[in-house]
Amino acid sequence: MRVFIGAAVLTAAALATISCGGSVTDPSQNQTETFTGTITPVKLGGSGQGQLHSFNVANGGEYTIKVTSMTPNFSSNFAVTLGQGSGCSVLVNQTVVGFVGVQALTGPIFQTGQYCVQVSDYYGLMTSVENYTISVNHP
Repeated sequence: MRVFIGAAVLTAAALATISCGGSVTDPSQNQTETFTGTITPVKLGGSGQGQLHSFNVANGGEYTIKVTSMTPNFSSNFAVTLGQGSGCSVLVNQTVVGFVGVQALTGPIFQTGQYCVQVSDYYGLMTSVENYTISVNHP
């Protein structure tokens, strides 16, 4: 009976891997993409949103997202959002409070395809135009 259950579990795992787009990439083999953008704060009549930065995921695996710099020197919190789909119209429901130099988002990616990330002045705390750099590490 145990052999049957073990075989069933392995078969289910294999089918799940196939249905999610194939193989899983070891995090040590991930690629890192760096994006830059500008946020015009809501307080200055801007949208408070940075650009959408798209990246493609060919395999399942783990991802991390970190804002590595914000200039001139914003030191409070902001929002970091992960989206999915063409034009990033489908949110992955991942919006978090971010701080410069601190990993904002991390976790597994099960579905292949197009993803995007956006940094924003969601909380209305920025008082000047900010330039940012964001690092996305993904399979």
